[in-house]
This record gives sequence, structure tokens and C-alpha cells, in this order.
Amino acid sequence: MPLQNKPTTTLTGATGFLGSHLMASLLSEGYEIIVLGRSNKEETLKERIFKLLRWFGIEELAIQLELIEIDFLKPSLGLQESEYRELCAKTKQIIHCASDTSFSERKRENVLISNVGSLKGILDLAIDSKTDFFHYISTAYVAGKSVTVCKEYLSSSNDFVNVYEESKAQAENIIAQFCEKNSIPFTIIRPSIVYGDSRTGRSLKFNALYFPIQSVKYIREIYVNDIIKNGGKKSKQFGIFLDDEGYLFLPLRIYLPNKGALNIIPVDYFTNATMKIISKGSSGGIYHLTNNSSARLDIIAVYNEKFMKLKGVEIIYGAPADNLLRNPAEELFDRFMEPYRFYLSDNRVFDRTNTDIVTDNLHPPEFTYEIFKNCMEYAISVNWGQSIF
Repeated sequence: MPLQNKPTTTLTGATGFLGSHLMASLLSEGYEIIVLGRSNKEETLKERIFKLLRWFGIEELAIQLELIEIDFLKPSLGLQESEYRELCAKTKQIIHCASDTSFSERKRENVLISNVGSLKGILDLAIDSKTDFFHYISTAYVAGKSVTVCKEYLSSSNDFVNVYEESKAQAENIIAQFCEKNSIPFTIIRPSIVYGDSRTGRSLKFNALYFPIQSVKYIREIYVNDIIKNGGKKSKQFGIFLDDEGYLFLPLRIYLPNKGALNIIPVDYFTNATMKIISKGSSGGIYHLTNNSSARLDIIAVYNEKFMKLKGVEIIYGAPADNLLRNPAEELFDRFMEPYRFYLSDNRVFDRTNTDIVTDNLHPPEFTYEIFKNCMEYAISVNWGQSIF
């Protein structure tokens, strides 16, 4: 049931990975939520949200929800004047989680429109509603790729890995300047790469950590099928074979720019830490939700070899020689993992001074084999997201 001391919260991005988990946590803690969103080609906003409520097992909390279809790029969010006034009157705090998470340079224009150009509508709502607090979900990677220590303050970098990082850095600065100018209390919450639940393995999104693993599984299946159905006609050319224990020997050299690690946090840590920041954060506070125990790719590779019964994966640091001959499996894997290559050998360190204070030193767990196994088993059980619902 809704609790009287919980501010009515207007939430964007509730149909996304992080936003949906925040919605579930807020509802479970008694908040009344106004979800701002839109339908897609297949489903209405209501259908999308209720599908998520069923996945979380909290359909009974739908009474705490109000759903409003909006357009960020239109005046008054595309609402009639009376609807907009009513939204303003109800809104006590705003959590802006909606964003386009694409890394692709081909989608630059769409990413910048979604993450930067659309800010005016939600910031106008913050002013018109006289909101008590504005919380923005950003990313830990706004500091830029050449920074060694990422501090909990606004980024001035012009050197980013991709357009997503660039757009979030721009958005942070716009939001901070706007909120300071208009005396609106705000926080900026910066998660690193988020994977599924550390206890159950359940997830709604399967990129970043999952994508290289999915790629290896796909490649493994190609060669296992060749060995079983064709006697290894293709596999033998590249020294690929099944041993007596059922392990596939797959020569796969993975080149990374340098030694480093993947900074990952589970979604349960993200929601727990964010809920603390929402309730206790200071105005102007910037908070890194990151892991001090980053996951090295060589360790993840060992986990994956055990999980998939695989041998032959080799992590090599530095650029491959120009004349290096790559086998088909290596060429295919390189194409799959290219968008994430930089993050797999990341050496950036994230300051957590503000975060540790406000979350009472709440830290994410170390990424163990058990967590890896639970996450990958769930991912495979739902066909990497194709059959979640």
C-alpha cells in the first residue's frame, strides 16, 4: 500500500532495464509512481508496464501506478493543458532514467536527440511542478576515455569511447546548470556496466557482459554442429576438435589494448544504492555506482571455459600484427565484441567518496563463478532475452 511520507514520483524510462527495476523497488517501498512513457509499434505503454509487473511478480502494486503517454520533444510533453497541470500538481520528485543506450556512430543523431535534445521537456516539468528533487540516471563513463581517476564531479572531457558517453556528459552539464539556475535540488547517479541480479541471475537486458559470452556460445555451436553432422570438415582446417571429455578445443585469440578489467555491478546493487541516494542524497551530489573489484577478462574467460566446456581461448594484450592471419572464429568474435573492446580492458578508477557516505559503504559483490553461472544460465533459458515474457 502507498505510504503517506513517500513523495509521488514521476519516473521516465520505466520500460527499460534500469528504470523497470527502479519502478519495482519504488512500488515495493510504498511510493506512488507516475510513469511517463510511450507505446511502441507492438504494444501500448500499459501493456509494456503490466508485462514488467508480472515479470517482477508485483501485479498487485499496479494500484500505485499512473501511466501517461508523452512526447519529450513537444511543449508540455505533448499533453493537453489540463493534463499537464494535473501532472505538475501531483509530481513531488522526478527520476529521469530514459535514454538511448546505443554506442553506434551511425545512430549519433538519434542518440543526441534522445539523451540531450529531449531534456527541455522534463526540465520544464521540474520547474512547472516545483519538484522537490530531480534525480538523473547517467553513466560512470562520462569522465572520458583518457582520464585515469574518475571523480564525482561534472565532466569537461571531449574524448569519449562512443556517442552514448558523450551524450550523457552533455546531459549532465545541462541538467546541473539548469537545476542550479532554478534552485532545483538534484542528484546525478552514475552506474558502471550493469548485469543481472547477483542472487538469481535474472535480467531484462543482455548486452555488455553477456554479448561476448553469447558470441562465443554461438561460435561454439557452429563448430560442434560441424563436428557432429559433417565429421568436422570445416573444424579440422583450423585445429578445432572435441576431446574425450566433451570439451571443444577452439583456438580463439582475443586481443585487448592493455591489461585492465570490466567494471560491472549487479542490478540488485544498482537499485539498493539508488534507493538510498534518492532518500538521502545531497543536492548537487554526484554518485558513482561502481565496483572496486573489477572483473578481469582472463578470469571471465576461465569462467566461460568451465561453463561452456571450452578450451583454447587466449587473451593477448596489445595490437595484433598487420599481417596476422585470423581463423574464422576469431574474425567473427572480433566483429561481435568490437563495441565493447575498450571496456574489457579498462584501467579507469572511480572515486566513490560521495557514494560511500550516502549508501553507508554499500558495495557490490565480487563477480564470482557462481554469479557468472547463474546469470548465464538464466540468459540461455530465455534465449538471451528473446523469450523473457
